[in-house]
Amino acid sequence: MSSFPSYRPRRLRRTAGLRRAFSETSVTPSNLVAPLFLKEDADEPEPIASMPGQHKHNLESLTKEARELAERGVAGVLLFGIPATKDPDGHQAWNPRGIVQQGLRALRDEVAGDLVLISDLCMCEYTDHGHCGLLHGDTVDNDSTIEAYGHIAVSHAEAGADVVAPSGMMDGQVGAIRGALDEADLQEAAILSYAAKYASSFYGPFREAAEGAPRFGDRRAYQQDPANFGEALREVELDVAEGADALLVKPALGYLDVLRAVKDRFNYPTVAYNVSGEYSMLMAAVEKGWIDERQGALEVLTSIRRAGADLVVTYHAKKAAEWVS
Repeated sequence: MSSFPSYRPRRLRRTAGLRRAFSETSVTPSNLVAPLFLKEDADEPEPIASMPGQHKHNLESLTKEARELAERGVAGVLLFGIPATKDPDGHQAWNPRGIVQQGLRALRDEVAGDLVLISDLCMCEYTDHGHCGLLHGDTVDNDSTIEAYGHIAVSHAEAGADVVAPSGMMDGQVGAIRGALDEADLQEAAILSYAAKYASSFYGPFREAAEGAPRFGDRRAYQQDPANFGEALREVELDVAEGADALLVKPALGYLDVLRAVKDRFNYPTVAYNVSGEYSMLMAAVEKGWIDERQGALEVLTSIRRAGADLVVTYHAKKAAEWVS
């Protein structure tokens, strides 16, 4: 009699076909959302130095990129706007003719039904101080900010957003937005809440791309402490009670434990944002020849899916969709 156990796990790893057949976690194009930047005064797409392969788009290149994403089966896009002018109150964020509103209308005409159109509601790109809301002195005023978020959500939904995504981490933001949308007879617009958004060092390249770094201080007074786990679950519970339709954890890689707990406890549609710094860190190693981009990116995306994400917002969406197809 053999001294080995009767069950040998390697039997199901012998060939690529066996590994594929018994894989427990998959990444498909329909699991991916591509973040896109739209810059109001861009004559041509502008490369983002800290995010190789990514661009600040104009309207023409935005619609072209969206069509290519749709053709590859990517689930949706998450749109960020960079206005030509900013002011203390971020008025361009809810201007019906603002840059995101223009982008949403263009995308609605180009890819309606082929891509889910998600719009970010944060004000940091629109305020001249770079904070995520309206200031009272040097502090973001929570209650006036969530009222502004309601105006932004309505303008985005009217322009064509299927989903609005509040990322400011203000108390009561989901309830205020849901109320504003319902009052405007936009009950069908869904809310993807950045329910657990941490004050992370991995947002640096995004702030360069979106031209929205704070002019003073930081965002730790409203984004979550990276040390806290239970607080994230309390934040998520509040957003669920206020009417969130889906939940987002950001960043992804350092917070897979939070992602798993959110999915297990609430069993809501759950999204993870594989953020700019995580992307740039991988791409820096790729440029050095230390990591294979395809293998590294797909391993990252698989780990995020395995931890519970139904969707992954990722700068690798376009390439990954080609690889897994």
